[in-house]
Order: sequence, then C-alpha cells, then structure tokens
Amino acid sequence: MSATKLPDLHTQRDPANADHEDDPATDPNGFVATLRRIAAGAGADGQPWHERNLSLGRRMQLADADCTLGGLRAVAEMALAEERTRQNGAPEQRLGDRQMEGLLMAVLSLTVMASERVQGQR
Repeated sequence: MSATKLPDLHTQRDPANADHEDDPATDPNGFVATLRRIAAGAGADGQPWHERNLSLGRRMQLADADCTLGGLRAVAEMALAEERTRQNGAPEQRLGDRQMEGLLMAVLSLTVMASERVQGQR
C-alpha cells in the first residue's frame, strides 16, 4: 500500500503559526504533551464479547463494559496528565478546578456503568 499524499492533520502551514514557543503541545511538562505520552493504549474494538458460551444479551453487556472501561481509561489518563502537569508544568498549562471536577465525575460515572454491566441484572 502506498503512503498517503494528503498533508498531516497537525501540519501548520501559516507562517504566523511557525513560532512554537507558545504552543502548549511543545512543553514536555504540559498537559497535552503529558497526555500524549500516557495514551499509548486503545479502547474496546466494538465487537461482541468473544466467549461464545454466554447468551447474546450477556455478551452485549460485557462488550458494553469493555467499551466503558476503555472510556474510563482515557478519562483516568487525562486526570493523571493533569496531576503530572500540576506537579511539573507551568501554572498556565494546568486545567481549571471545574475541568478537573468534570474529569473525576466522568471517572465515577463510567465506573458505575461498567460495574452495572459486569454484574448484570439481579
């Protein structure tokens, strides 16, 4: 397969954007750079659960839990990146308190959803 001829999505062609000193992604202790280092994994593949001895409904519940855990991992990685940025980065690189609260609420909600899917109906 040949390489694509399309430009990279992150390419900056405007000369006004050529100065990267103010680019938050270039600061190695910044939130975006830290998040990129953390986020090496991927979420669920969206396929039904692989165990064939379970009912279709249960397989769907477990596949939903797997997707939810993928989302939980992504949100937890963002929270970890913010904590590392708080410790090592510049104050202007940090997320605000409300954003951090939103991330933690997302962690809580995704954990509840994954637990409900894994436990099934009682």
